[in-house]
Amino acid sequence: MNHYIRFADSLSAWVAKAFAWCVMVMTLGVSYEVFVRYGLRSPTVWAFDVSYMMYGTLFMLGGAYTLSRDAHVRADIFYRLMPPRSQAALELFLYITFFFPGVLALIFAGWKYVSRSWRYHEVSTMSPANIPIYQFKTVIIVAGVLLVIQGIAQVMRCLICLRRGDWPPPPRDVEELEKMLMEEKSLEVLRHSGEAVDVVVPEPLDGPARGGGER
Repeated sequence: MNHYIRFADSLSAWVAKAFAWCVMVMTLGVSYEVFVRYGLRSPTVWAFDVSYMMYGTLFMLGGAYTLSRDAHVRADIFYRLMPPRSQAALELFLYITFFFPGVLALIFAGWKYVSRSWRYHEVSTMSPANIPIYQFKTVIIVAGVLLVIQGIAQVMRCLICLRRGDWPPPPRDVEELEKMLMEEKSLEVLRHSGEAVDVVVPEPLDGPARGGGER
């Protein structure tokens, strides 16, 4: 199971990091549109199509990667208080009951949607540029397949936790700056926790200095 988990994590990370460059394409496209629209009074007819296609591709193909890093938003008011085995049992139930049926529905419904788009070479109706979008809609199926592959790895993580009593360690990856700063501060506190602390006793305001007598 560990070999499959590593394979799924690596695949999800590779796809997400490869298509993360869509952010740069989207940023350049929108920046160019702003410049020519307000600076040269000559707006493009393709910038809007490029922006939503790049964002949609990044959003869809980053889903499996986010799942592998356990970074999706969850209402964990009660979940975080559970022991690891209870967490794993709950996640296993939710994956089987909701996750896989939903993702498989996305793939099968998306297949009809995408095949119809490829059949007549669908173009965008959002602008007069008539940019082809049938290849963009293929992302729906690819994203669904990646989620199934990663979902199986998550189920295996649940089974390992049920057997061992603790979660397998997550893959090393980038971290949010806030989390890194909090961990660094915690380590700093632990590093200095055994050091002696000098206690300074304040001098009385109206009395003689310590160690000194009347002269």
